[in-house]
Amino acid sequence: MGTKLKDAVVVVTGASSGIGRATVKALLHAGSTVVAVARREDALQDLADEFDGDTRRRLDIEVADVNDATALERVAAEAIGRYGRLDAWVNNAAVNQYGRFEEVPLDEWRRVVETNLFGYVNGVRAALPWFREQGHGVVVNVGSVLSKVPAPLQSAYVASKYAIRGLTESLRQETRDVKGIDFALIMPGPVDTPLFQHAANRTGKRIKPPEPTVDAARVAAAIVKNIKRPRREVPVGASTRPALLFMRLVPGMTERAAAKPMAAAHLTDEAETPTAGNVFEPVPHGISVSGGWKPARAGNPGRTLALAGAVAAATAVGLKRRNAA
Repeated sequence: MGTKLKDAVVVVTGASSGIGRATVKALLHAGSTVVAVARREDALQDLADEFDGDTRRRLDIEVADVNDATALERVAAEAIGRYGRLDAWVNNAAVNQYGRFEEVPLDEWRRVVETNLFGYVNGVRAALPWFREQGHGVVVNVGSVLSKVPAPLQSAYVASKYAIRGLTESLRQETRDVKGIDFALIMPGPVDTPLFQHAANRTGKRIKPPEPTVDAARVAAAIVKNIKRPRREVPVGASTRPALLFMRLVPGMTERAAAKPMAAAHLTDEAETPTAGNVFEPVPHGISVSGGWKPARAGNPGRTLALAGAVAAATAVGLKRRNAA
């Protein structure tokens, strides 16, 4: 069913930077009232300082960790108490970890899954009772192309994104008894956000997103659109649909062909000391929507073309074998 954006009350987690911050801005522009949730109070205050007048009055900031189920229940209850309803909940908060599976610290690996998956679980559990009581509500879960397509060096993140897709599908089935409740899964490809600077990194090299990236504002627009009119799955980005198609047609070939190019596409030549990033605690840097990646990568399409070529070749071989059979 969706909801009207003007005067809608929407909670957005992971609102301090990147996609979350862009989504808050887009919703405020559309006339919604937004509760922006993140761990970093200074980043939330910086976001609030961008607005004044009526727009500022429609923005609440809430410092909370999505791993804290009680804190998210409080966020939902306070939104209901303040505005009388809760129309949508956007699960977006996420952390990442880079490194070979057997070389990364297990506590980091576990925390990535806990934050990304159980953070969404906690969000839905906070919102769903209110949605059932009022008879309507939209949950938008921000997944990834990695919800269906694997990638090396970030096994915890991929595992969490696959799990988020399964969670979304299961909850969509469970809530069929209330026609006004909807679930949408947003699946962007690489996005220009500070996520890569925030990530735990055990590779020994500085991390960057693979090409091509999309602006976080484009993902935010998809989120806002799906609050208004939810769809089951929404790929975002030029590289996303081909990757999903290749994985569906020739999964084994795609995995093998993309493995090395995908790993290389994330690594720069610059050395970096091991770091846990923001996996356990917030970091002070990176409070903007953009991670500043696009200008640095302009004119360097080699790895993207190599990846596309490898996957296309694998697809062609796979299709030939399938037809021959």
